[in-house]
Amino acid sequence: MADPLFLLAPPRSYTSLVNAMLGQHPQAFGLPELCLFNVDKLIDLWRGSKGEISENGALVRHGLLRAVAEIYCGEQRATTVNMALTWLAQREQWDTGVIFQELVNRIDPLVAVEKSPSYVMSVKRMQAILRAFPNARFVHLVRHPIAQGKSLMVINDGAFCLKVEGFELGADYALIEPQIAWHDMNMNILDFLDEVAPERQMRLRGEDVMAEPQRYLAEIARWAGWRDDDEAIDAMMHPERSPFACFGPINALFGNDPNFLAGPTFRPHKPKLPSLSGRLPWRTDGKGLYPEVIALANEFGYV
Repeated sequence: MADPLFLLAPPRSYTSLVNAMLGQHPQAFGLPELCLFNVDKLIDLWRGSKGEISENGALVRHGLLRAVAEIYCGEQRATTVNMALTWLAQREQWDTGVIFQELVNRIDPLVAVEKSPSYVMSVKRMQAILRAFPNARFVHLVRHPIAQGKSLMVINDGAFCLKVEGFELGADYALIEPQIAWHDMNMNILDFLDEVAPERQMRLRGEDVMAEPQRYLAEIARWAGWRDDDEAIDAMMHPERSPFACFGPINALFGNDPNFLAGPTFRPHKPKLPSLSGRLPWRTDGKGLYPEVIALANEFGYV
């Protein structure tokens, strides 16, 4: 069984694009967001441990349904998604790590590549990945905190931040603050990676991959033990060719960032990096980044 590769990053950190690019390598298989390690038992993706409806709703299951349909039926249609639902129902009491292992065995010798940003909300979730795959590889993908914060605030006015307590409380105010989410989720990743052998982890700035994709994709390929010839690198430059780089059938539409699904073609560009000392565009009080956020961003190579 080929050991999988996981991208670890907060949401809106280029994960959809980079995951699809790596997944187009001839030796890899890029998966949608499976979210399997969010829970212990598969049934918990449908209901909580006390029997209540899963707080994440149906959308959290779309990636898993599409993956099973594609892997076992070779296509994603409403009928094959229904088959996938039956396949999963037969395994509803299984540990989610075992479900993931079965998918990995099915696509062997291709290397599974996955990113579910929800994994980094909890060190426990990432530790579950390591238990299931002790030799897995991990890419810590980072993005500038201001750019990531702006992108996060566009989605339902930053509602995701509430899931990770990304809000600032004052004596007479409360506001959503995405830099808290950026800091805390990246710290979760760093804490987890302390448990991972150095040779099985890599950190990359997403902006660097966007600006010099061939260079950094080749670097990842060599680190992962994959081919790094021109044909392999060119294949990774076409994430739109992934079977998951589009909207799915009506009963499993998503499984990834809708913005990516609507426009998955990659165009190399050099993202602008704002100063860490600037005013934050989502605040009206003129304040900037917290000192601890600046310190962590400096550690990632931002200035």
